[in-house]
Amino acid sequence: MESVLVLNANFEPLNVCSMRRAIGLMIVDRAELVLNGRGEIHSVNQNFPRPSVIRLQQMIHRPRPKTKLTRKEVFRRDGYRCQYCGKSSHQLTIDHVLPRHLGGEHTWSNVVTACMSCNHRKGGRTLEQSGMHLLHKPEEPPTSAIYLYGHYLINNLEWEPFLTGW
Repeated sequence: MESVLVLNANFEPLNVCSMRRAIGLMIVDRAELVLNGRGEIHSVNQNFPRPSVIRLQQMIHRPRPKTKLTRKEVFRRDGYRCQYCGKSSHQLTIDHVLPRHLGGEHTWSNVVTACMSCNHRKGGRTLEQSGMHLLHKPEEPPTSAIYLYGHYLINNLEWEPFLTGW
């Protein structure tokens, strides 16, 4: 299923939805077509454009988006590299810089990506106790539109002008 970028009435990127949902929003006049580079869908009675970008008719007020703290997002933030030795691996784990049993919390500033050998070597100790060092200080990733929806740009290069600057 193809993805469609959904823009707010002021052209702020809001969401990514399916082609089916986008066409449904356009049929009931809740959204308008902004960019169609994919051709048409033919039904018995009508032809519908296959949208790439749509814009909602009414402004949606919502709080600033936050990146959820998940394994996938931690790996993405750290570039799929161990934060102790710098190796890229297919078998990465999540490590708490200050272990949870020593009072460490499950927050962006306390979790990093680690390879299995570094995670095992560090064990349940602090950085000082294990003699290890972090390559990069862990921080919450940005909530810019490029970061949130940038992984869709591989298949949808036409979205880039709508994502930059937000």
